[in-house]
Amino acid sequence: MPKLTLGKYRGLQQIGDRDGIFAITALDHRGTFRRMIEGAIGHAPDWDEVVAEKVRLAEALLPISTAVLLDPLFGGPVIARGAIPAGVGALLTRERSGADGEDHARRTVLQDGWSVAGSARAGAVGIKLLMFYHPESPTAAAQEEIVVGVVEECRQHDMVMILEPICYPIVPGQQRTDPAFAETLPDMVVETAKRLVPMGVDLLKAEYPTVPGFDDDPASGLAACRRITDAVDVPWVLLSGGVDFPLFQQQLEIACDAGASGFLAGRAIWKEAFTMADPQARTDFLNTVAVARMDVLNAVARHRATPWMDRVPTGNLPDPKDGWHLAV
Repeated sequence: MPKLTLGKYRGLQQIGDRDGIFAITALDHRGTFRRMIEGAIGHAPDWDEVVAEKVRLAEALLPISTAVLLDPLFGGPVIARGAIPAGVGALLTRERSGADGEDHARRTVLQDGWSVAGSARAGAVGIKLLMFYHPESPTAAAQEEIVVGVVEECRQHDMVMILEPICYPIVPGQQRTDPAFAETLPDMVVETAKRLVPMGVDLLKAEYPTVPGFDDDPASGLAACRRITDAVDVPWVLLSGGVDFPLFQQQLEIACDAGASGFLAGRAIWKEAFTMADPQARTDFLNTVAVARMDVLNAVARHRATPWMDRVPTGNLPDPKDGWHLAV
């Protein structure tokens, strides 16, 4: 990990709590989110309807979050309408929704007309890059080049660079739940982190490194999560991947015991709201069930997670000397 600049240091502070724990709500979903809304309201939502639902989520959950992850298509109004409380950091995604390429050779595509500079102007302190990755995929080298490019963009603007690698099968027809893939996932998650994080990543958003239904042994999960901690010299948070809340709570407990610094989660907290056609019912669910879930996750992270500062080697923290302003 390179030495943190003052800007990146402040960015990490602003997306965590005063003790260095991350409790970040993910609201960056686009294609998936549109489909969820359509299932609830019975028709394809227009732009205003998508924005309204993102604002609804933000108003319920951000008062008990340390930060929010938004997307460039619908995130602007969430910021402009005051739905992000003071003291809650804002993050924006860099990639377009979904992926290009074939199932065995996926390619992350950056959002057209968007940049890290645009995120900075919108008030964000960090960038998230979703990266579909398999070390043996034909697109692995090209994916690595994308990471390097976004790292450089973040360096130019002193923005926190958050990487979200998602491993996938490259055998035609194979699913993540197939035993042949599932047994390789722990090694693949660790190898992916080892390859990509040293490129200049400041915070790793990691998937849980075992496949539910294939290996549900908490001891296996704990060992695999500890391997993530040992593999990188940056803090990491756990993503939810849309699993049901009870499972995510268990995964978070294990990940935090293994060295994670909190969570960056979305659908596991709020997805059931979009089984409800009535807007007031969605609001009521978010203000009761979803808020209660956030309270549980916050308590888990607060009592079991590792502060992000403890994951950064002392020599990598800013240490301004006389005349520091000349080098900024």
